[in-house]
Amino acid sequence: MDVIPVIDLKAGAVVRASGGARHLYAPIETPLARTSRPRDVIAGFRALFPFKNIYIADLDAITGVGGHTAIISELEAVFPEIEFWVDSGIATENHAAAWLARHRGALVIGSESLSDLETLPRFDLPRRILSLDFRGDDFLGPMALATNPALWPQRIIVMTLAKVGAGGGPDFARLDRLGVLTQGKHDLYAAGGVRDADDLRWLESAGLKGVLVASALHDRKITASDLQTLNPK
Repeated sequence: MDVIPVIDLKAGAVVRASGGARHLYAPIETPLARTSRPRDVIAGFRALFPFKNIYIADLDAITGVGGHTAIISELEAVFPEIEFWVDSGIATENHAAAWLARHRGALVIGSESLSDLETLPRFDLPRRILSLDFRGDDFLGPMALATNPALWPQRIIVMTLAKVGAGGGPDFARLDRLGVLTQGKHDLYAAGGVRDADDLRWLESAGLKGVLVASALHDRKITASDLQTLNPK
C-alpha cells in the first residue's frame, strides 16, 4: 500500500491541518524540518522514507484567495524523483488542461470545487485524480458524482475533511461502502484521520491502494520502520 505524505500550502507556508477549519491553520512546527517552508518539509519527509508521491493541497487556490503555482513548479524542479498530486481548486476542463500543460505531476480534482456535472473536467485522460470530499455526512459537490463510479477516473481519493488532523481514525464505514461500490475497479486512497501503523494495516487489509497522511508522520506515530514494512525496497 502506498503511503503519501500531505502538505497543505497557505500564504507560502506548510500549515498544520485540523478538522477542515482552514481559516485557523497556522504554519507547521514539526521535528521533520527546521521551518515551515515547503522545500524543508518535503526534504524532511524524504529523510524519513523515499516517498515517490506527495500530495499538495493549495489552500489559497482552493479557497480563491491566490495560489502557489510558482512554488509548485519550484518543488517539481527541486524534487524530480517525486510525482506531486496537486489539488488547486480546478473546476473546469479549460483550467485542468492549462494546469497539466504547466506541471508534470498529477492533477487532483476535488469534488468540493465542482458546481455541476455539465462543467466537469474530463476524468478519462492521464494524470487526473478525483477527490470525493466529505464533511461529516455531507458530500461536497454534485451528488451524482458521489454515487456513480461510471463518472470516476481510475484513482479516487476519499477525503473526510472533519477527520483531517483530528487523530480520530479513518472513516472506516465510508471506505467500506465505497469499496463495495467500486467492485474493485478503482484504486481507492483514504485521506483523513490516520493515527498510526495499526490504521495503515487495517486499510491495507481492506484493499485500499494507498493513504494520505500528515499529522501521524509529523507526530512520529508512523515511523520509518512502519513505512519500510508496508513498502519494502
